[in-house]
Amino acid sequence: MKAKTIEKVKTYEAKGFREKFLGLENPMHLLFKSNSDHFFCLKMEEMMQLQYAVPPSKHSCHTILFLTSGTHIIKIGFEEYQSKANEMIIVPAGQIFAIEHINTKHVGFICQFHPDVLIGKYGNTEMLNDFDFLKIGGNPKISLSESNAVFITNLFIRLQAAYIEPGITNFNIVQSYLMALFFEMNKNNVKIPKTGNASAVLSSKFKELIFANIKTNHQVNYYASLLNVTPNHLNKSIKSTTGKPATKWIDETIILEAKYLLFQTTLSISEIAMQVGHEDHSYFSRFFKKHEGISPVQYRKLIDKS
Repeated sequence: MKAKTIEKVKTYEAKGFREKFLGLENPMHLLFKSNSDHFFCLKMEEMMQLQYAVPPSKHSCHTILFLTSGTHIIKIGFEEYQSKANEMIIVPAGQIFAIEHINTKHVGFICQFHPDVLIGKYGNTEMLNDFDFLKIGGNPKISLSESNAVFITNLFIRLQAAYIEPGITNFNIVQSYLMALFFEMNKNNVKIPKTGNASAVLSSKFKELIFANIKTNHQVNYYASLLNVTPNHLNKSIKSTTGKPATKWIDETIILEAKYLLFQTTLSISEIAMQVGHEDHSYFSRFFKKHEGISPVQYRKLIDKS
């Protein structure tokens, strides 16, 4: 039997994302330099003038949004986050996100950088493990105290200055500012009580694993074995820290990946079923309808009309 050609799933690079959702004629494209696919830092009021809602998408870069006034709503994974003044939202590279509500009434900064920018003279992969917010499944929202917001604002001002300065961007300076920013963010990140620390760490690792393996493995037993715990212990830990059992996280991640594929590809329903680990497309359609109330075919028709 001839193998089907699997369509490459859209993961946007910086330039492609801007052209798609800002519109080709948008004058804001003039704000971006030739190296902006690797790094940029701009004011939100300059940048976040989206002409179109953003359907479930992935980006090759990490994105940090910092609001100094107004509100902003974004969906990360299957959770919606609303941020206000002195709050930060982080979308890790490769994480599925969507912006359903176009709102231009917010002020602050948006900083986007490729993971490669963090590796080199001042950064290494081991150090980056300290920053949970850069991981898929980590805490994407950070609330700042008034005093820390001042330090954070100054770092964004410095990052913006490094970006808009004429000539070639000095990535050593950018990297050092980003590292300082991350450590300041860690100081404000939600601290887990010592009694719940083991469960929180286990939950974080579990969420990373399901995003990486959802196309092939849907069993709690599989993830429990990878984490060297019993399925019962994994379920209890996940539910105690997130309020949802491990099976619910797995099901929601399947649905999220399926929605992403329905939005961003022309793959058939059968091919999408295979992509999310369901060989029987009829079972997948029933599974999707059980969770969303409509079939994958109906869901795609809604997309086409929007």
